[in-house]
Amino acid sequence: MDKLVEFAAANTYLVVATVLMLVAVVAFELRLRARAGFEVTVAEAVRMINNGATVVDVRDAAKYAAGHIVDAVNIPPAELAKGEEGRIKKKRAVVVVCAAGNESVECARRLRAAGFEGAFSLAGGLDLWQRENQPLVRSQR
Repeated sequence: MDKLVEFAAANTYLVVATVLMLVAVVAFELRLRARAGFEVTVAEAVRMINNGATVVDVRDAAKYAAGHIVDAVNIPPAELAKGEEGRIKKKRAVVVVCAAGNESVECARRLRAAGFEGAFSLAGGLDLWQRENQPLVRSQR
């Protein structure tokens, strides 16, 4: 034990860096576990969409018009919080999409809290959707 204290005293920066790295790893793991159960992969999302899932795009209208998943409904997060039972069915699966997959996790969590048990977030968002060469449609102006 004395040698450990001596080592820590002699290598303060190394010990502090090690502790900070440990805290970062624990925080990252907790963040990943908080997302578990809310996210689906692109392949899973395609399967869900083919089985009748509703796609909710939470990006702003301009980004939605520039390109979105076929038959996606554009609902900004602020409106989604108000309740959109007219546009989304509670008994249907819902895939929530944003640009990178971060905002959609929170939206899917809010939908589940509102009773939409089949709400999921697209992991990686539309960025990953495009990288995996999935189709997008553009709104006609």
